[in-house]
Amino acid sequence: MKTKTDNTHHHTSANIRLAFFLNLFFSAIELVGGLLTNSVAILSDALHDFGDSFSLALAWYFQKVSKRKRDAKYSYGYRRFSLLGAMINSVVLLIGSFFVISESIQRLISPQAANAKGMLLLAIFGILVNGWAMWRMRRSSSLNERAVGLHLLEDVLGWAAVLIGSIVMIFVDVPILDPLLSLLIACYILLNIYRNLRDTLRVVLQGTPSNVNMEAIEACLQSMAGIKSVHDMHIWSMDGEYNIMSVHLVLDKNLDYKKWQELKMQIKEKLKAQQIQHITIESETDDDACDYKTEEPQS
Repeated sequence: MKTKTDNTHHHTSANIRLAFFLNLFFSAIELVGGLLTNSVAILSDALHDFGDSFSLALAWYFQKVSKRKRDAKYSYGYRRFSLLGAMINSVVLLIGSFFVISESIQRLISPQAANAKGMLLLAIFGILVNGWAMWRMRRSSSLNERAVGLHLLEDVLGWAAVLIGSIVMIFVDVPILDPLLSLLIACYILLNIYRNLRDTLRVVLQGTPSNVNMEAIEACLQSMAGIKSVHDMHIWSMDGEYNIMSVHLVLDKNLDYKKWQELKMQIKEKLKAQQIQHITIESETDDDACDYKTEEPQS
């Protein structure tokens, strides 16, 4: 029987697979269309889209690997492999964006005429194909899927720019409009790449998940009957979705085993509502020796 998590992983892999095949198919169309229309926006997108296809293939592979269960080699499982796909996608997008910026600046300095009608037809086709794939990604949650979504967003915006530019150029001779729009879109994509890389690195460096409030969790634990104090609390994420926590709890000496088991179940239920999926609790009393009891976090 498949769990909700299994279905989510399957849905994510299917979306990334779709993005890969669409990207590869459309890259070939872009290359031919860019040569025929002499559009730097289309040619630039075609060239870096072939690189994107490679990174999307890796993202698809790593997403499949991330579904593997834990084993002796990776005791937490393979979830973090999906982050490799997110990072590779972001880096490829980064390189592609700088390439587009470079080509656009050259065309701004030395404008070249483009086939506006041919650009218009390609733009409509590009928006329909990539727009459909992006619509499939509308509920993206994993960092890997978000990175793939950036590829699709870049393509949709790029073709929207080509569409606007081609319509204007049909009526007015403005050759710099094509590279100018490409330049603006590349800058917008760079901003989104920065955000995705920042979030990915935060997970890799085991930063506290952005959807978790440590102070609220500590206060919640402190308020529960039977718990005297909380220390050595750590919260991190495996892949940006699956959060893990470990904590030491100093318990009341009068708390018997049965009450402690009931309290532990209550704690886990409360923490799951706080977006903590995996919890490890170490219980102590005031008389127990603990190397971390007086340890203060570095400011």
